[in-house]
Amino acid sequence: MTKAHRTHEEATTELFRNDPELAAEYLNSVLADGDEIDLMLALRSLGKAFGGVQEVARQAEVNAHTLYRTLSEQGNPELKTLSAILKAMGMRLAVQPINHLHA
Repeated sequence: MTKAHRTHEEATTELFRNDPELAAEYLNSVLADGDEIDLMLALRSLGKAFGGVQEVARQAEVNAHTLYRTLSEQGNPELKTLSAILKAMGMRLAVQPINHLHA
């Protein structure tokens, strides 16, 4: 029997997979408004959209078990690992100025 409806998670995963710019916007939003735990959870969620943690680990040349630990709520990836994870998802770190409103 086939499943008639997708879960929210399945729909979101497909959306991010088909629209990498949206995935980047999502991460930028988490970086702007969230904390480290939010970022790790967002990266884990995005990992599903980009082939799963096993595939992201393979492309990032990181041990899958280590990647699961890195993307946990207690995770604290090194910059090198974070950059590799993002590269495996077709993204990169960038710096942009904070827009200040002038009174």
